Amino acid sequence: MADSFNKKEREKKKRKRQKEKQERKEQRKNDDTSTPEFMYVDEFGNLTPTPPDPAKRKKIKAEDIDVSTPKQEKSDASDFVRNGTVKFFNEEKGYGFIIDQETKDSFFVHVEGLIDRIKDNDKVSFEVGKGPKGPIAIEVKLI
Repeated sequence: MADSFNKKEREKKKRKRQKEKQERKEQRKNDDTSTPEFMYVDEFGNLTPTPPDPAKRKKIKAEDIDVSTPKQEKSDASDFVRNGTVKFFNEEKGYGFIIDQETKDSFFVHVEGLIDRIKDNDKVSFEVGKGPKGPIAIEVKLI
């Protein structure tokens, strides 16, 4: 049975690709461009194959190393309390929105987060909590 011209050409191209692949493999083996087995970290955090120069090494005292986070001054609860204005509140449905006085962000408020009864345009103080869809206003009180 005679092979068609296209079939012969495909076989020829296939053998050529296999040969080129084998040559590339041999070339990589001869070049030995593999990554070094051991890498060093320089002073800037970059990986290098060369070891650091001991003459340039800085002396660091153990007492100069600060491992923990620095102590912070006690914060008042007032840092977390925000002031705002009730933009909208529907008593029948039990939810509304409060606009923060400083950032002008809008926060969802639910009746469960209220301490005092509120209505539209009331000045209130509130804290920001986590809700299922984002930040919400909780501990809402009239000012």
